Amino acid sequence: VYIIKVSWSNGSTEVIYRRYSKFFDLQMQMLDKFPMEGGQKDPKQRIIPFLPGKILFRRSHIRDVAVKRLIPIDEYCKALIQLPPYISQCEEVLQFFETRPDDLTPPKE
Repeated sequence: VYIIKVSWSNGSTEVIYRRYSKFFDLQMQMLDKFPMEGGQKDPKQRIIPFLPGKILFRRSHIRDVAVKRLIPIDEYCKALIQLPPYISQCEEVLQFFETRPDDLTPPKE
């Protein structure tokens, strides 16, 4: 689980908790919704940032993989919000970063 500090344009900040699988789900939604910007027709036209794919690993490697993903996830979030507003402010992105009931009772570990 990744801890993300979200700063909204109105000045408010919130802390949310997201699993890598949720980032991956968002990425798939973005590529489906914006095929041109996702580079499906012409890879040179891609503006949606890349997110490393899912990795299958043993339970003992979970922490190592999570730590290695910190920088790519940070870069992904920063690149995502720098995209044109029709992408960066689309419903899927806004919903992803909104506080959810789970965020009010964060994971213990």
